[in-house]
Parts: sequence; structure tokens; C-alpha cells
Amino acid sequence: MKLLTILSNGFEDLECIGTLALCRRAGIQADIYTLHDTQAIGKYNTPLTSVDTLTNADISTYDALFIPGGPHYEELENSEVVKNVITYFMEHGKVVAAICAAPTILGHMGHLKNKHYTCYTEMNEDFGGTFHDEHSVTDGNLVTGRAAAGTINFAFALIEVLGGKELADAIKEEVYY
Repeated sequence: MKLLTILSNGFEDLECIGTLALCRRAGIQADIYTLHDTQAIGKYNTPLTSVDTLTNADISTYDALFIPGGPHYEELENSEVVKNVITYFMEHGKVVAAICAAPTILGHMGHLKNKHYTCYTEMNEDFGGTFHDEHSVTDGNLVTGRAAAGTINFAFALIEVLGGKELADAIKEEVYY
């Protein structure tokens, strides 16, 4: 199982690092790519330095895409490279996971139409789907999360979609969830 993560400066630290930590604990290879150089700085100044530029990613080798929330979502949404990656994953039926502000990118692209989803509550618009005021929502290969407070639930939903309920339950037990 391989997870491609897209970041830019201003990602939400907890959503990103919490999700990646639990996914890696579950044995998921979680690689981080950024729009800039070989680092990204979180909203609360957490530097991630073991990253690569998104243009170097061979997206065809990944099973899933993860986009954390945070103010960086605006830059991601304005990037044709990011939109092309999202479109590739959606069109190929691969897992797409986005939390907080990031699901709005999917919504603006039309990928939430006729889907069950959640996002940062104040950012919910009429995306043509059904909004749920919950920490995480899974609809087929789409996993969405509401906000930083729901990071753990979101991460376990992603792990379950990628590796099954048994794996998610084993990691929950391991961390005393």
C-alpha cells in the first residue's frame, strides 16, 4: 500500500503528521511531496524536510492520495499540477483522502457531486453531494475529514479503506483508541 501526500507551506500540522504517523504504523508507505523544493513548513511552523517535489512523483505507483487541510489549500487548488493529480486518482478509482479545507478543492472540481462527505464546517458549500457533520465520512474510495479534532478518526477510516477493518482495528488497539 502506497500513499502519496501533497503539501505546501501552511499545511495543518496535526492533520498531516497525525494521519501519516498512524498510516505508517499500519505499514502503509506514506510519501510526501510538495509544490516547493524539498521541504514544507506547517501552519504552526513544523518543518517537514524528507519530501520531494510533486513533479518528481510517479503517481501511477500509488494506491491513494492524501491532502491535509490548512491555509495551503488555496495554493493547492490553484495548482494545475495538483488538480491533474487529483483528477488522475479520481478517474482511476484510487483512494482519495482529504481533511478540513482540502475537501473543498475536490468540491470545486466537481468530485463531491452525489457523494457523502465532510469538510471544515464553515467551508461547506453546495458541492452537489450530501454533507455530514461528522469527524470523518467514507463514500467508496473517498475519505473526507472535518477538522483537526477528527484526525484520528479520519486516519483510521483511511487505514480501513486501504488495508481493511482488521488492520484498522489492530492499530486502534495498539494505540489504545
